[in-house]
Order: sequence, then C-alpha cells, then structure tokens
Amino acid sequence: MDLSNFTTLQNLEAAFGGESMANRKYLFFAEVANKLGFKDLAKLFKETAEQETAHAFAHFVLLHPELVVKDPDALTDEQKRAIVSRCLSLAIEGETYEYTTMYPEFAAAAESDRDNPAAEEFIKQAQESSEHANTFREAAHRFGLLKFIENYHADRYAEALEVLNGGQAATRSAGEDPKTRKWICRQCSMIYDPVTGDPDSGIAPGTPFEEIPDDWHCPICGASKKTFKPLEEKVAA
Repeated sequence: MDLSNFTTLQNLEAAFGGESMANRKYLFFAEVANKLGFKDLAKLFKETAEQETAHAFAHFVLLHPELVVKDPDALTDEQKRAIVSRCLSLAIEGETYEYTTMYPEFAAAAESDRDNPAAEEFIKQAQESSEHANTFREAAHRFGLLKFIENYHADRYAEALEVLNGGQAATRSAGEDPKTRKWICRQCSMIYDPVTGDPDSGIAPGTPFEEIPDDWHCPICGASKKTFKPLEEKVAA
C-alpha cells in the first residue's frame, strides 16, 4: 500500500487508535457488566472487543507491513531478529514520546485547567467544583507519575534491543540506602521515589518506603503496599 498519501496515513492511524480504544473500552464495559451480574452482556462486550482488535490489527498491518509474518519457518534468524528489533524500536519510540512529551504536556494542561473559564461554573456549584478540581489534580498527579513509568519501560525496551543485537544485559541492583532506594509496583510499574514522596497521598518528601503506612495504595492502579518491590537500577560501570 502507498502511504505517501498523507491524508490516508492520518486516517489509518486514526482508525487504528479508534479501534484500539474501542477494544479497551468494551473490555471495561464487560468487567462492569460482569460485576453487576449481566453475564450475557459481559460476553457480548468481550466478543465485540475481540472483533475491534482484529480491526485494529488490520489497520496496523497496513501501517507497518514490515512486521507482517506470513511464514515464520521461511525466515532466517537474522530476519526474525530484524522484525523483533523493529517492534522494540517502535515500542521505545512510543514510550519515549509518552514520557518526554505526551504526559508532561497532559500534566501541565491538567494543572492549568483549574484556572480556566469553567471556574465560574465551579463557583456556582461548590460541590461540583470541588469534585472537578480534585479530578484535575488527580489527573495531573497521575500523568506526572506515568512519565517516569514510560521512561522505565523505554529503558527496558532499549536494553532488550541491545541484548537482541548481541550486547550484554546491564547489571542492576537495588539501592542500599532507604532514604534514596526506589520501589516499583509489580502491577503497573509505578515507581515510588522516597526523595519526592507522594504528597498527594499524604506521604511527605523524604519518606522511606518502609515508613509509609501499611494502608497506603499505589496512586496509579490502587495496588497495596505489599505489591511493591525494590527497584533494581543500572549499576554504573
């Protein structure tokens, strides 16, 4: 397919994004329906989600024909590595964009939105105003945290790509000083840094992970404190 047509390229990317979002949305709906006891509706949402995935894959194939694998047995080891390397490169590109551009901009926008013209409406409806402000603060906080998560993901992808191309895996180790040792959520990869703490959750900067109350939860996914483990970071050569 000729992707030199910029409009068609944009439309394909938009279609892929739309179908992908529909997949996750329907899976969420399925979870809601299942919790409420509507088993048939949950099944319908899941089936439709799978169909939306098929649609998204069809669009992605047109966007990245270099990743199409028709007969794995016909490929040399070098060709297989090239395809997987391309996947990792795209993953690194996406994660890097998220933590360097997308999430920082989203966080800034969420912060500034508290001062937008909608504030007049907030004043009229105090309760609704409070809820919106809290939502904006939470969004800004989450976007700020997600930036570090995507940085972590991009770093691991880059390391995997280096190993795939014959390099050596980096030596990693958890810090020994509780005041600076970071912890990572095994469920969503949220990274707790004791230097910055988690002020939005009442955890002051400089609080070692061990001193956080046991009822504290991950601000991203809600996982319990026990879900976290010491983050193993690269050891300087």
